[in-house]
Amino acid sequence: MENKEENKIPKHRDKLVALDNLSLGISIVAAIVIGFGIGYGLKSLTGYEWTLWLGIFWGIAAAGVNIQKAYKRAQKEFEGLENDPRYAHRAKHGDNPNNDDENK
Repeated sequence: MENKEENKIPKHRDKLVALDNLSLGISIVAAIVIGFGIGYGLKSLTGYEWTLWLGIFWGIAAAGVNIQKAYKRAQKEFEGLENDPRYAHRAKHGDNPNNDDENK
């Protein structure tokens, strides 16, 4: 009885995964906007225009880090699929539909 409760998949798991993927897009925009805000604040404080561009660069770099984290998370999630028999042919031979004809 305890095994069934431990292996039980949450009811709204698909919705949570979709929200997690949506949050990537939101976090990219938010990182750039925050970077712009920091750059604009530095420009106002110092009077140098290049600090605005520095802030925008920081925002774009933060967005890139968010993308890299999401990529690693997705790669880890799909890591076990290459051993799945449903996807073994594609993992072995690729997506080329002509591979079937060559092996016959």
